[in-house]
Amino acid sequence: MQIIINHSSMVPIYEQIIEQVKALILKGELKENDPLPSVRSLSKELKISALTVKKAYDNLEQEGFTVTVHGKGTYIAASNTELMKEEKRREVEADLELAIQKGRRYGMQDEEIRELFSLILEE
Repeated sequence: MQIIINHSSMVPIYEQIIEQVKALILKGELKENDPLPSVRSLSKELKISALTVKKAYDNLEQEGFTVTVHGKGTYIAASNTELMKEEKRREVEADLELAIQKGRRYGMQDEEIRELFSLILEE
């Protein structure tokens, strides 16, 4: 499992870990019952506080993505990847809706907004 931390990002490190683990689950690179590195080993590898890794693991467990067995480690829980994809889709839809509303507030017509989307998608 490869986690890359962007120390210059405004996103807290524990959230970066959470999002990357979720992405690995969604891609199928992490499957049910796969073990995650121990808090100690991941914190050492990433050169960050063990408390930061623990916070990420705790959040993943609260959201139902992992299960921690005391003395044994943290494992990927059974996850519904279709549900995860649908949640991501809804998030993107909401962001796009906000962008459209902003464009309209600035007086842009729907055709201008479509042109912008099409320019962005071509890149």
